[in-house]
Amino acid sequence: MTQLEFAKKNIVTPLMKKIASIEGLSSRLINRGIKEGKIVIPWNRLHRIKRPCAIGAGLRTKVNANIGTSTDKVRIDREIKKLKVAVKYGADTVMDLSVGGNLKEIRRKILAHCAVPVGTVPIYEIAVRAQRKRGDFLKFTIDDILETLESQANDGVDFFTIHAGVTKKSLKILKNHRRILGVVSRGGAILASWISRHKKENPFYEYFDEILNIAYKYDLTLSLGDGLRPGSILDATDAPQIAELKILGELALRAREKNVEVIIEGPGHIPLNQIKENIILEKKICHNAPFYVLGPLVTDIAAGYDHISACIGAALAAGYGADFLCYVTASEHLRHPSLEDVRDGVIASRIAAHAADVVKKVGSAIDWDRRMSEARKKRDWRTQIKLSVDPEKARQYRSSSTPRQSDVCTMCGRYCSIKMMERCFKPL
Repeated sequence: MTQLEFAKKNIVTPLMKKIASIEGLSSRLINRGIKEGKIVIPWNRLHRIKRPCAIGAGLRTKVNANIGTSTDKVRIDREIKKLKVAVKYGADTVMDLSVGGNLKEIRRKILAHCAVPVGTVPIYEIAVRAQRKRGDFLKFTIDDILETLESQANDGVDFFTIHAGVTKKSLKILKNHRRILGVVSRGGAILASWISRHKKENPFYEYFDEILNIAYKYDLTLSLGDGLRPGSILDATDAPQIAELKILGELALRAREKNVEVIIEGPGHIPLNQIKENIILEKKICHNAPFYVLGPLVTDIAAGYDHISACIGAALAAGYGADFLCYVTASEHLRHPSLEDVRDGVIASRIAAHAADVVKKVGSAIDWDRRMSEARKKRDWRTQIKLSVDPEKARQYRSSSTPRQSDVCTMCGRYCSIKMMERCFKPL
């Protein structure tokens, strides 16, 4: 049985107990959240995960890091280093988005080295295999799709992103709607092109039940991808985006009926004043399924600093109820990310997630800030560094600028406000 199936029978599994311990919550609360579809545990029964996590309402906001080769950058060793950096700096999950090189070998190495749940976008491998076997990345069939899904699931992949909401109907709405950027999702664009070429329905939508059978067999989670997400803030919350979201809501119910856990992916590029609306819409249309957002980026002009744009949107989105943040790196829209881009992207997303958790009063989030504030009051630099989201960088900054007085920093020196007030209120 799947974790959702156990939950429906009110059976608390060892995995649920472990998640409850990690989150500092009761196992019954985890069980109920899974039963109601508000919580998922990305966990393939064949993948022994050292650091499992749950995603959803009432839990700590989780962060995903994307890694993987491109058609221009095909160094497996480099991607494994990125994996280790992402996990070291706190990524809760990792997605392999490889499209260059031996995809099966890359995936298996990532799974072998990864201590956290691993996700993929299977349409990438399907398209790459079609290009190599038939000379055309759009020459694939439902048999190719199911074969790839089965193969990846058997390798131990914990969650799939599938773009089942890119349908004839939603594409017709897109065609009749004025967008600056049509389809910016790579998976969504592949399937839109396939539908246009073959004049057939999206096979991920048409054969959704067959896909559910594979997900059920391995107890993996389906992440219903937003193939029509806005790629510009001027396209945000438009008719094509909402049309796809409604389809994903219907598919989410079908997945739950088959005892398959499901999350919903969301935008994208969204201006600040539309973020709350987007969270409310997803929760309503998709029956409170966990919401997985890319950013969202709140402006389109931050090239080279998109991790900051995304961090701003992510903090708001999570504060309003988004459950899962996909990091965005500084290299977004410009190049394949470096090791430094991965580190900074994870840290930025973790800061956004934590800021939201303080607002949502999740777990011990506020206690972390309290302990840091107390350490600052005492000018306890060792504890401040230890409590930092990135202790290595905090230690480096502290040691790179030595103050004349050891109990202050070189920003204020002898005019340290905390030290002055300590003397001011010192008992006589």
